[in-house]
Amino acid sequence: MKKLLIIIIGVLAVVACQPEIPMVTSGLDNTYAIERMRALRFHPEYSGERYEWSMPDINGKDSIVGTSRDYLFVTTKAGVYSLKLQIIDSVNPFTHNMVITVWNEEVAYSRYITDVYDYCPAPGQFVGDMPRYDEGDTPESMRAKVEECIRGTNDELISLGGFGGYVTFGFDHSVVNVRDSFDFKILGNAFYTSSNPNASDLNSGGSAEPGIVMVSFDGNGNGEPDDVWYELAGSEHGKSTTTSDYVITYYRTPTGHISTPRPNSGVTDTTYIAWRDSEGKAGYIERNAFHTQDYFPRWLSDNTLTFRGTRLPDNAIDAQGNGAYYVFESYAWGYADNHANNASVEQLGFDIDWAVDSTGNHVSLPCIDFIRVYTGVNQQCGRVGEVSTEICRAEDLHVEAY
Repeated sequence: MKKLLIIIIGVLAVVACQPEIPMVTSGLDNTYAIERMRALRFHPEYSGERYEWSMPDINGKDSIVGTSRDYLFVTTKAGVYSLKLQIIDSVNPFTHNMVITVWNEEVAYSRYITDVYDYCPAPGQFVGDMPRYDEGDTPESMRAKVEECIRGTNDELISLGGFGGYVTFGFDHSVVNVRDSFDFKILGNAFYTSSNPNASDLNSGGSAEPGIVMVSFDGNGNGEPDDVWYELAGSEHGKSTTTSDYVITYYRTPTGHISTPRPNSGVTDTTYIAWRDSEGKAGYIERNAFHTQDYFPRWLSDNTLTFRGTRLPDNAIDAQGNGAYYVFESYAWGYADNHANNASVEQLGFDIDWAVDSTGNHVSLPCIDFIRVYTGVNQQCGRVGEVSTEICRAEDLHVEAY
């Protein structure tokens, strides 16, 4: 008995001297279930030197779909998907297989806008008319009016005013980034004209008031557009004529202001709403005889409005040389209210793969939850007024119309 006790103690002593074998836990389950067009976030608790997420391709072979620690899964199609994580590490390599069941939503998703989160136009001739401002309206009541205008197929135009004015909206699902495909489109009130000086290209403009489009993914999962925003780089991105990080401040017209009309021009006040920009320039949003309401958003209490973004080059041409008639030229692609609503998807559509960060570098976004459109041109055009983006609808091109 004493001999047996000595052996047991010896074995325990040997075991106690062995290095502890680490318990590897990924924090990931084996099975998941989610609706289509809903994002599923994976974050392994166990870290390593490298990461490889893979799924079978159409031939059944493993294809790497991610190399970061975190992975976001989202798809437009119901089905059963296999996902494998390999953590490559010289000390503790790890492999974990998962099965994801994706089902169709119980209530069909809408192809169209369902929510407007924010509306902040810059001063402009249609502000307070599209939509209409009524005495006592607040930022919230104006947001609700905008939502009523552009949700679904209501197709009532809203104006974003001069440079920087914006609207933020979304759908009742995530917009999936489908490879080699346009993901959504935005409609406005642009049209073409045969009076365009560039008559060799009848689709190059007439009344185009380009708005820059930004997108955001709900990374923190709170349902609010408070995550990082990315610009969708259109045809003018990176050109020397395009200005990055442009800042402009508008000043509410002071009480007692005396109008300075331009005779026989239709412009009733050439010094109506002052602005200054980050390039040291100054100017005015002029007032014209066709729109007599307050051009500065009356539902806002601040006396100044400041906007920051990418400024596109001026696109309006004084066709007659006297300030009476301007032709607003279209850019090739990548902007809202830039081509007529019956134009091709190549001219109206947006690809999430165009997303770039604040330094202009490409970013990969599997899906987005929020879209923001802002007026991208700062140009005053005589009696025609300022360049101001208008929109009336947006559509997720991966959802059928009902």
